[in-house]
Amino acid sequence: MTKKVGFFKRLKALKIEQKELFAIALCQRMYPNYHLFSTVTEFGNPVVLDTTLNLLWQKQYDKKLKLNTDLYLDKIDSITPEPEDFDMYGVYPALDAAVALTQLLSALQSKVEEDITNVSKLSSSTVANYIEATCDMEFKNETQLDDYIFEHPAMVEERAVQGDLLEIIESNKITSDMVKELRKEIVSSGISNIGISMNE
Repeated sequence: MTKKVGFFKRLKALKIEQKELFAIALCQRMYPNYHLFSTVTEFGNPVVLDTTLNLLWQKQYDKKLKLNTDLYLDKIDSITPEPEDFDMYGVYPALDAAVALTQLLSALQSKVEEDITNVSKLSSSTVANYIEATCDMEFKNETQLDDYIFEHPAMVEERAVQGDLLEIIESNKITSDMVKELRKEIVSSGISNIGISMNE
């Protein structure tokens, strides 16, 4: 993802099932952000997101699996936090995690491929907002801030992870073994796109 145009051009060139897998993997990586927020505030229910993700992963290699999209959209909607209800930064990455999954489910239902690839932008946006929220430096203008965010280790890591993920999906046939291995890798790392650990 060093060249932004090249990255999105490649992402848009993927087949629909490849785009789905890419978005599922990013949603899985954002999940710890919601999990920690929910644990700390006792708001919502991480099991809903976890169950939805498990079914989406499974659906990648078990085409007979039917997912009641409306049911899960309603469930996620009922546990999506409202930022004005919480006086803490953690509500925003938690909200993004829920929105990303909602966006993916809606896109699968409507077959709008662009909405699937937008999960990539939402994940990067979560990282950008995190960098800005935790920065105590002052900038003369937006350009300086943008440069700082772009060069920040967390954003460098985000671009690298998305780039690696795209490469894996481009160069491998989607099989049950491939999907299970990718899921295992992301889940076992337990680290979100902003460095939140499932062990925290």
